[in-house]
Amino acid sequence: MNRKLTTYGISIVARPKIKATKKLDLSGDQGRQIVYTETKLALRTHKKTFQKLADM
Repeated sequence: MNRKLTTYGISIVARPKIKATKKLDLSGDQGRQIVYTETKLALRTHKKTFQKLADM
C-alpha cells in the first residue's frame, strides 16, 4: 500500500489517535431538540414499518 501511495506522490502523515466519547447529555432544551429531530427522521424514514406495527 505504501508503494502505491508514493507512486502517486502522496506522503503518509502520522495522525493523533482520538478516543471516542460516549457521553450524550439529553437533558435540557438541546437534548429535547436532538430527541425530537431523530424521532422525526426515524418516523419519516420507516413510515411503512410503523404503519404495519400500528395495524397489528
